Amino acid sequence: MGLTRNEKTTKMIKVTLPDGAVREYDDGARPYDVAVSISNSLAKKALAAKVDGELYDLMRPLEGDVNLALVTAKDPEGLELIRHDAAHILAQAVQELYPGTQVTIGPVIDDGFYYDFAREEPFSTEDFEKIEKKMAQIVDADYPIVREVWDKDQAIETFKSIGEDYKAQIIDDIIPPGEAITVYKQGDWFDLCRGPHLPSTGKLPKAFKLMKLAGAYWRGDSNNEMLQRMYGTAWTNEKELKAHLNRLEEAEKRDHRKLATQLDLFHLDGEAAAGSVFWHPKGFQVWLQVEAYIRRRLAEEGYDEIKTPQLMDATQWEKSGHWGKFRENMFVVPDFIPDGDGEVKVPADAKLMAIKPMNCPAHVEVFKSGQKSYRDLPLRLAEFGCCHRNEPHGALHGIMRVRQFTQDDAHIFCREDQIISETEAFCALLQSVYDDFGFKEVAVKLSTRPDVRAGTDEIWDRAESDLEEAIKHTGLPYEIMPGEGAFYGPKLEFQLTDAIGRVWQCGTLQLDFVLPERLGAEYTTESGGKARPVMLHRAILGSLERFLGILIEEFSGAFPLWLAPVQVVVATISESTDEYAEQVAEELRAAGLRVEVDLRSEKINYKVREHSVQKVPVIAVVGQREAEERKMALRRFGSKAQQIVTLDEGKAMLVEEALAPDLKRTETA
Repeated sequence: MGLTRNEKTTKMIKVTLPDGAVREYDDGARPYDVAVSISNSLAKKALAAKVDGELYDLMRPLEGDVNLALVTAKDPEGLELIRHDAAHILAQAVQELYPGTQVTIGPVIDDGFYYDFAREEPFSTEDFEKIEKKMAQIVDADYPIVREVWDKDQAIETFKSIGEDYKAQIIDDIIPPGEAITVYKQGDWFDLCRGPHLPSTGKLPKAFKLMKLAGAYWRGDSNNEMLQRMYGTAWTNEKELKAHLNRLEEAEKRDHRKLATQLDLFHLDGEAAAGSVFWHPKGFQVWLQVEAYIRRRLAEEGYDEIKTPQLMDATQWEKSGHWGKFRENMFVVPDFIPDGDGEVKVPADAKLMAIKPMNCPAHVEVFKSGQKSYRDLPLRLAEFGCCHRNEPHGALHGIMRVRQFTQDDAHIFCREDQIISETEAFCALLQSVYDDFGFKEVAVKLSTRPDVRAGTDEIWDRAESDLEEAIKHTGLPYEIMPGEGAFYGPKLEFQLTDAIGRVWQCGTLQLDFVLPERLGAEYTTESGGKARPVMLHRAILGSLERFLGILIEEFSGAFPLWLAPVQVVVATISESTDEYAEQVAEELRAAGLRVEVDLRSEKINYKVREHSVQKVPVIAVVGQREAEERKMALRRFGSKAQQIVTLDEGKAMLVEEALAPDLKRTETA
């Protein structure tokens, strides 16, 4: 006999919340229902949910017992959802305003999103205001965003029927036969998407702005059609949007490429040497100061500096594993002896040589030269190694990403029981260096094994365990980045924050059991046996070119006195003081300062303005009175005040101020 209606029971599911509380709901309940049961306020703020670690639409029914956390705009996932939905709303707005436009892909990127469109007529930035207005109207319409599951054939047929050939091609090429796909609808508009999305278009804050246009090949292949890429940014509120736009404006002012031209630091020539830097005297002077500083710091910490070849036989890179991993980014040349008749004849059996993209294998060769004992460890080998990587043209960016670069590279060969102490010493050195350059905020990321890697799982277990134990001993907070390790070992990444809030990844420490094994590095143990050293790959500045680009932008070209290419300009008020000005400059140079003299027949205010544009830290003005009293009037960059001092007082004061931070500490110790 069946149950009556009142006797029937409803299946219940258990939902475990982040605080450990467990609640029961009807089977098929949605994350939204969970939010409502907690509070109406939370239900209004909720944008999506994490269900067993996976992002879920707020209106998608739950299946069985789950762990659930609600996602709001304050969460990183919430901001990503906002940007994802902004991309969809952009696509809907464009198609409503410009019928016949096809949509292709529209992912979230750092600080925003983009969408690639196929349209015969080119877009213009003048179209942005109209598109943004239409986007706002779609938000105001508050269309529910509905998830639907279609089969592959249905999806291809539907998208083809409305002229969306690119979408049909994506489905046909990427989705396996018989696999269902998800489509999201908002009003009459819909798009292929894995999701999740906000519950409705009205949940999108109107804190978005279209930024720029660019060309993009379909699927990144230059043999395919050129599409029009529209970039935008989206934030949780107007205040955040305004702050972002202000950062961009400030970044534009600080652009290292513009400042390099203004201050005559370097130039780039894509035809003469794409991806390489032509350093001018002033720019190279900054380079030399940074290099001398880091060289002193390494010497203090017991590093031995070495120099290794630029060209190495391809077999070395094959043994190390770099050939299989980085071959497409390596510059390769044949090894042959020219006949001397003026013609280049390469024998068919010529060996291949590669210009080094990194220094690691060469440093192992230095370690292997001569027998090493446990007493020799740790051995710290440093090199300002010039490396070359065949970066694509589109990836090059000023001196931030180049083809030829120099690293403050070093490798520490140590025993496994020395990993903790070496990591602690390195982290302390790195923090001190960053602090000397003015970077106070440094974040640490622990990157673990990638999908494609060398070495066994057992080796990776040991390496990850050792490195995590080491970073714990430093007391530094860290975040784990799954899958982001190097192909031969886990690594620590050190990210610094600059004056306008941008984050730069510079320093690294990578723990490697694999390369010593591959290249046959070994040492004699205390018991007389043989063992493999642990190899710690480490850099603080990383690429010197990139770090100098960061410094140019950090200081907006106004370098501190110790780094400034020209530290003092001695400027005359009249010709009558030319001889005294030359004397001042000579004495300042003799004291170790970098000095120029301005004897031009120009008014002093003109000279001051001109040298201020060049961001010279100190202008020493000398007139008749200063000459008679052996004095100078010092004007600091950014200040209208002047300080009258005797030449001897001023010289002593400037010499002290111009000391690099490490030398200043040594002097006061």
